[in-house]
Amino acid sequence: MPADGVIDADVPVDRVDGAHRCWLRPTGVGDDVTGVWFEVREGERVLHEMIKRQVHDIPVGCRGGGCGVCRIRVVEGDYTTKRMSRKHVTEADEAAGVALACRVIPSTDLVVELAPTDAT
Repeated sequence: MPADGVIDADVPVDRVDGAHRCWLRPTGVGDDVTGVWFEVREGERVLHEMIKRQVHDIPVGCRGGGCGVCRIRVVEGDYTTKRMSRKHVTEADEAAGVALACRVIPSTDLVVELAPTDAT
C-alpha cells in the first residue's frame, strides 16, 4: 500500500530518526481529523510502542500474537508482521490488511483502525 494520501507531513509528531508515524483513526471515519497520532521507532511493534507512549486506544492482551484482542486493519502504509495465529487472523483477513498490533512492524508511516475481533 502507498505511504501517502491521508498521512499529512504537517502533523505535529516529534520524530526520532528512523521512526514512523502511526495514526489510529476511528473505525470507518475516512479522512476525519480525530484519532491518535503516535510514533513507532524503527523495528518496533505498533502495540508495544503504544503502550510505551501510554496510548490506550487498542485493547491489550497477551502481547505475543496468541489472543487476538489487538486486531487492527492497516488502511495505509507498508509493514511486516511477525507470526500470527491463524485462529485470530485468517489469510483472507491478512489480505484485507487485518493484523495483530502486537505483531505489526511499520516500514513506512501507517494509518490504522481497530478491526472487529473474531467470533471464536
